[in-house]
Amino acid sequence: MSSYDNIINSLNDGLVVEKMYLENESLMHNVPLDSETHFKLVIVSDDFIEMTKVKRHQLIYQILVETMKKIHALSIQAFTIAEYNKNPMILSSPECSKK
Repeated sequence: MSSYDNIINSLNDGLVVEKMYLENESLMHNVPLDSETHFKLVIVSDDFIEMTKVKRHQLIYQILVETMKKIHALSIQAFTIAEYNKNPMILSSPECSKK
C-alpha cells in the first residue's frame, strides 16, 4: 500500500473525519520522480475539540507512527468542524530549494 493510501486509511480508522485533503508535495523537493516523501494534510474532525494545535498534531503522529518511519515530512492543518466552517483557509506550502 502506498504511503498516501496508508495515511488516508489510518486517519479514517483512528478519527471521525469530516473532511480530509492530502497532497503529495514530493515533487516540490529534490527527490526521485514518483516519491512519497513530503505530504500536506488538511483534516477536519470534532475529535480535536478542546485540543491545542500541539495535541492535535501529536494525535495525528501517534496514529501515523508507522507511516512516519517511511516519509520525510508531513505538514498538518487540523481543524474542528466549527473552526473550518468559520475560516476554511488552507495555507500554501512554500517552495523548497531544489539543489
